[in-house]
Amino acid sequence: MGTHFRSGFWVLVVLACASMYWNGPVVAENRRPKNVQVAIRAKWSGTPLLLEAGLWFELLAKERKDLFWQFIEVWLSAEKDDADSFTAKDCLKKIVNYGHSLLSESLASLFEFSLTLRSASPRLVLYRQLAGESLSSFPLTDESNPNKIGGETSETNDDMETKKLDPLLVGVNPKSPSGKCCWVDTGGSLFFDRSDLLLWLHSPTESDSFQPPELFDFDHIHFSSSVSRPVAILYGALGTECFRKFHVILVEAAKEGKVKYVVRPVLPSGCETKIGHCGVVGTKDPLNLGGYGVELALKNMEYKAMDDSMIKKGVTLEDPRTEDLSQEVRGFIFSKILERKPELSSEIMAFRDYLLSSTVSDTLDVWELKDLGHQTAQRIVHASDPLQSMQEINQNFPSVVSSLSRMKLNDSVKDEIITNQRMIPPGKSLMALNGALINIEDIDLYLLMDMVHQVLSLADQFSKLKIPQSTVQKLISTQPPTESNMFRVDFRSTHVHYLNNLEEDAKYRRWRSNLNEILMPVFPGQLRYIRKNLFHAVYVLDPATVCGLESIDMILSMYENNLPMRFGVILYSTTFIKMVEMSGGELQVSKAEDGQVGEDISTMIIRLFIYMKENQGTQMAFQFLSNVNRLRTESEDSSGVLEVHHVEGAFVETLLPKAKTPPQDILLKLEKEQNFKELSQESSIFVLKLGLSKLQCCFLMNGLVFDNNEDALINAMNDELPRIQEQVYYGHISSHTNVLEKFLSESGIQRYNPQIVADTKVKPRFISLASSILGGESVLNDINYLHSPDTIDDLKPVTHLLAVDITSRKGMKLLHEGIRYLIGGTKSSRVGVLFSVNPGPDLPSLLFMKVFEITASSYSHKKKVLNFLDQLCSFYASEYMLASSIAAEGTQAFIDKVCELADANGIPSNGYKSILSEFSVDEFRGHLNKVVQFLNRQLALESGSNAVITNGRVMVSVDEGAILSHDLLLLESVEFKQRIKFILEIIEEVKWQDVDPDMLTSKFISDVIMFVSSAMATRDRSSESARFEILNAKYSAVVLNNGNSSIHIDAVVDPLSPSGQKLASLLRVLWKFIQPSMRIVLNPLSSLVDIPLKNYYRYVIPTMDDFSSTDYTISGPKAFFANMPLSKTLTMNLDVPEPWLVEPVIAVHDLDNILLENLGDTRTLQAVFELEALLLTGHCSEKDHEPPRGLQLILGTKSTPHLVDTLVMANLGYWQMKVFPGVWYLQLAPGRSSELYLLNEGGVGSHDTPLSKRITIDDLRGKLVHLEVVKKKGKEQETLLISSDDNDLQEGKKGNRDSWNSNLLKWASGFISGKEQLKKSERTSVGQGKGGRHGKTINIFSIASGHLYERFLKIMILSVLKNSNRPVKFWFIKNYLSPQFKDVIPLMAKEYDFEYELITYKWPTWLHKQKEKQRIIWAYKILFLDVIFPLSLEKVIFVDADQIVRADMGELYDMDIKGRPLAYTPFCDNNKDMDGYRFWRQGFWKDHLRGRPYHISALYVVDLVKFRETAAGDNLRVFYETLSKDPNSLSNLDQDLPNFAQHTVPIFSLPQEWLWCESWCGNATKSKAKTIDLCNNPMTKEPKLQGARRIVPEWPDLDFEARQFTAKVLGEEVEPQEPVAPAIQSEDPITDSSAKEEDDQESKSEL
Repeated sequence: MGTHFRSGFWVLVVLACASMYWNGPVVAENRRPKNVQVAIRAKWSGTPLLLEAGLWFELLAKERKDLFWQFIEVWLSAEKDDADSFTAKDCLKKIVNYGHSLLSESLASLFEFSLTLRSASPRLVLYRQLAGESLSSFPLTDESNPNKIGGETSETNDDMETKKLDPLLVGVNPKSPSGKCCWVDTGGSLFFDRSDLLLWLHSPTESDSFQPPELFDFDHIHFSSSVSRPVAILYGALGTECFRKFHVILVEAAKEGKVKYVVRPVLPSGCETKIGHCGVVGTKDPLNLGGYGVELALKNMEYKAMDDSMIKKGVTLEDPRTEDLSQEVRGFIFSKILERKPELSSEIMAFRDYLLSSTVSDTLDVWELKDLGHQTAQRIVHASDPLQSMQEINQNFPSVVSSLSRMKLNDSVKDEIITNQRMIPPGKSLMALNGALINIEDIDLYLLMDMVHQVLSLADQFSKLKIPQSTVQKLISTQPPTESNMFRVDFRSTHVHYLNNLEEDAKYRRWRSNLNEILMPVFPGQLRYIRKNLFHAVYVLDPATVCGLESIDMILSMYENNLPMRFGVILYSTTFIKMVEMSGGELQVSKAEDGQVGEDISTMIIRLFIYMKENQGTQMAFQFLSNVNRLRTESEDSSGVLEVHHVEGAFVETLLPKAKTPPQDILLKLEKEQNFKELSQESSIFVLKLGLSKLQCCFLMNGLVFDNNEDALINAMNDELPRIQEQVYYGHISSHTNVLEKFLSESGIQRYNPQIVADTKVKPRFISLASSILGGESVLNDINYLHSPDTIDDLKPVTHLLAVDITSRKGMKLLHEGIRYLIGGTKSSRVGVLFSVNPGPDLPSLLFMKVFEITASSYSHKKKVLNFLDQLCSFYASEYMLASSIAAEGTQAFIDKVCELADANGIPSNGYKSILSEFSVDEFRGHLNKVVQFLNRQLALESGSNAVITNGRVMVSVDEGAILSHDLLLLESVEFKQRIKFILEIIEEVKWQDVDPDMLTSKFISDVIMFVSSAMATRDRSSESARFEILNAKYSAVVLNNGNSSIHIDAVVDPLSPSGQKLASLLRVLWKFIQPSMRIVLNPLSSLVDIPLKNYYRYVIPTMDDFSSTDYTISGPKAFFANMPLSKTLTMNLDVPEPWLVEPVIAVHDLDNILLENLGDTRTLQAVFELEALLLTGHCSEKDHEPPRGLQLILGTKSTPHLVDTLVMANLGYWQMKVFPGVWYLQLAPGRSSELYLLNEGGVGSHDTPLSKRITIDDLRGKLVHLEVVKKKGKEQETLLISSDDNDLQEGKKGNRDSWNSNLLKWASGFISGKEQLKKSERTSVGQGKGGRHGKTINIFSIASGHLYERFLKIMILSVLKNSNRPVKFWFIKNYLSPQFKDVIPLMAKEYDFEYELITYKWPTWLHKQKEKQRIIWAYKILFLDVIFPLSLEKVIFVDADQIVRADMGELYDMDIKGRPLAYTPFCDNNKDMDGYRFWRQGFWKDHLRGRPYHISALYVVDLVKFRETAAGDNLRVFYETLSKDPNSLSNLDQDLPNFAQHTVPIFSLPQEWLWCESWCGNATKSKAKTIDLCNNPMTKEPKLQGARRIVPEWPDLDFEARQFTAKVLGEEVEPQEPVAPAIQSEDPITDSSAKEEDDQESKSEL
């Protein structure tokens, strides 16, 4: 029966094929399936794959600094095998094999994928920039001057033209100078020949007078290099003979301690023939990128919006690949059918083509949609390869939806999905890597690979530390405790003087005591008056300073105004604290000195204040301080300076009304009273111990530290309120709780040091100590640690490494404090010392270090060893620190003193005598050099630095006394609590297997904790997590296990969502290359009302197949859509990583309206995009102020500081600029910005150049920069933006705006806009074009997408030009223009005498993003007007692309719009047929507008000066952000937004004749129309082209002229003019009937 059925089935197939073939072979041939192929290429020329591989050894293996150099040696030794590699694929395999020999298995597979991804290419572009700068610093006399790096490359002339026009591409490959492919740069010379280099190496001192070359963090410094030796940078490429020769010489010189050897890999143009076969792979081809998505969306064609001119033939390209016949088509697998019936291949293929052309569905019946999500989940889970199945389904959904909807559903799948959706919203997608949540909106392939690399690198380090795999997985997956920046200073002591007590004072008796009132809602700014000490504001101040005395007055004022807060003060004397610090920083004061030291005025005030408080009460004491300030300010002779007589006068005045004895007598008596003096000094010492004296004037809000300034107190109170509310809500604070005691006992610290208790903006610096011991011998293995008494055998989770230069007072002070810290006693910490000395230390310092080393290694167990070292430090500091180098006989005196101190502390002195008598200075210096080298290479500390490294956290001591023993205690507690405690708990549970039991000492475990905690601190991990384990995963989840993997992926995915399309590809890549364990819970929407995905999608991922098997070329990855529907209109969108700016450069066909049946013989539509630039974004802040709106920033290189500029938005202080890979310098622009502001941190600069921030772009992920600026002294009250009204701008001064824009910002002619403009003629206000244009330039802005709208745009341009004699400049949004338009517009500008500029702005990540292309285009019309144009542009008119202008636009340009930032035309209302569509006359809009008109957005004027001054752009973005998240708001985005916001951003209503459209205005007013807009008509749905020909008499002629010019430029034939068709009253017959249910987006743009 089965056989009979099967043969019958074949007969059926053959009959179907035959009927197809006989009925219409011609039709079948024409309807063969078509394909679409898309690629993105980099703007820079190709980079050598071999050099990229070398960089990846540096990037992938940060734990081994020597791997880069090992790879070079391995390649050089095996270079002769290069001849065996005949293709690009052979070379790739060869490089990968070397990778496997140097890396662990998991890192090696990542290395292989990274090579195919080519993500190291941008770093090589950066090296090209540095190579070009190196050559240009030494001009050659040879004809081929390497200075001329712009243009002298091996690229084609066309490519070079592009690059010449783009000054931002700083990494153009330099031409080989005089045919040389390598050179060495020493700062003073360039060496192209070995002989010259060898000569220099024998006498390198001559270069001392030259500035050494600048080194960067990314530079490869040879591990044998000496820190203080001259720098030698080799520019060259591995694989060239000159590189080999220079490398051998420089490695030898580095080992001999002659040079610091650095390699910067670069293959100059022209050297491709001088490198091995594999060295040239990647250089000859454009660099095609991967890691992005391409979407072909089914387009709604209710209105026919396609260009009906001749179909472009273009260049017919060969089909790039064969079709995949194994892919199922309507239940048939044609590869198997063809195997069985090869004789019917042509008929079978015709049948397959027919099926493919009829499979696409974009509508289904409701009952078919009902369980579609569950059916999809079932298909995926039951597939043999679930990840591939998910990718194929959601990336080809319109083609597979029919078969999915017919599948029988298993109830267990549906039930489990519904059960899970009680815990997670339906359709929600989440993803976590080892427990840390990933933002799936921002994730891309490059970011994901970075995260994976980070985890694999850590796991690799931990495995090498002998930690078992199960513990490694636990360490990597454990979420560290959330870092709290809520460090409260525990100030509880008798030195706090409280002014009031809310719980006890009679003043507050009538207030309510119910604590729950704090949870009640109140109006903004309203305070809650509760009789409970909830807020403690304690001011720490010096009462002799202006700030201190003014703070007292402010406290009294707020107290009198019944602010619900407890006020207190801690007083100190700055002078007294300085004296204590000068005397060695002792925190105790010798009472014997009291009489000898003159009392300063602060101490006197504190003494009198304490007396007053004890005898007259707190109120009188505070009144005394207030009187001091009053007498100071009223004094005429002192110019506000506080003097003793002010204090005495205030004391007498305060005491007089209540004194029984004369106050003067009391004053004299108190001078001799020691008790109050001691109390005042103790108060100062208490502040010094707290570490608050350096802040000068601050206050503590429940222990949190704040600077004292305006509004700070109320802001601090508002910040603290939610924390108290939360504690009250959960019952942790009741009416009996002492709030201050609770907070300070839970999170109080004994000392405040802003370097340790970091501000959230300044992150602490961490380095991995584990990486330093894995490369072989390490200084860390030789350290002998010191411990507190009797704790030497205890486990020490915290390790302080002190890097000290004992030849400096700073270094000796730090060492001394470290010893005192241990003497003070600590059970969980140890101290190791690394001597970081400057070159050539004298003999006593060498002896001191040797003695210290002997003591730590041999006698650290002795009870009094710390006392001995403490005395040794004191002796050395007093006897030798200030003396010059001592004579030889002094050496013995030093040794004798050491022995004497040793004997006194119970340490045998014989050991010192015997070792010091045989002391070898040279040998010890060699050891010190190793230490200095370690500090420099691993920790980036210069020789002579003083720093503390606590479990990898580096804290540099900036000045003497910056780090005291109390600070080390603070470091210990903070680091243990935040980073070390959870690691200690995991390590303590380890069952060590591969470790010798004798090695399992407390030191071994302490070392492991130090290495692990330091490595963990360097990772960048999200603090957010989710509990994926609560979701069921039996029937509706994909579970892939790999117990050996260090990576675990948890995901919740809606497979039928845009994010599911991308995630499917990313998860599949991870599984292919990394094999992590995965648990993917499918979470589709349970009830669908429409098809969820109306698009095809491809995520572009590189493979080995991109590398040729026949030659040395790399084709690069591409998106390939096979067998796309022929009769559906598709629109192409790119889903690129956030920092990419891309534009099409090859696209013969209209990518907005792809109709494949029009391709003719071409089987594959090809589109190539180019990475136009990367995005540098940032947020600029000003401390305690709003972001500095309008601040101008410029970016450039050292030689050209201003290549691009931008301004800061008020919204989050956001700014953005375009960049390419390279080293950039960011600074404040000349003019008002740099006059008022300074960069506050991170600046690099010398005395000659303004302060700037160096920014390195060396990958494809752009960069986010946080800038902080501060006002210059004396400029604090000045504002950045000066209103044009302030400059007496009068209406009569036409074109003479003396605003900040016109005069100060003429430099700003090239905003972030990608300027591809025609070279401007030097035009004054009177034009001299061939058309005789004269007068002020009219600036017109427009946007178009798709060939039809570009056709309209050219017509609009002609209509503007034909109606005005003034110069015109057009501004076009670059993002959506086709390559043809960008080819035509420069020639059109030349022919018709106008200027143009292409501008762009990347959508900010923080602003709610639109998903539909049409809505994004609308948003660009309105959201970025303040930042998209150059700052020098004062006014612009927006004109819709489909508008025809009939009047002189100069009239509109010059119109007075009465100081409004915007001017629009109101909708006209004389076409009564449309009344039913005028939504603004009813409901919400009628109420909101309150009589104001609703305006049309097809034409509007923007006064950019007023727009920026009034922050109109910021206001519009705020309105947009609020409204756009509601899908029912802003249906006509570009029109609704300004109309909605017109109460805040006022609109001037233009006269009605400035915009006429038939749909709304009727024919009566048409004759007066100055512009005609081709509005869509929602009643007739007439196509645009048909309406244009019918409505506008001049349109056909303008259209013919524009098309004739375009055809001439592109070398095509122009079609004749078509007759005007009558109006269509019924629906468009061409319209796709399936789309009629929806409104077309384009119709909404103008209604």
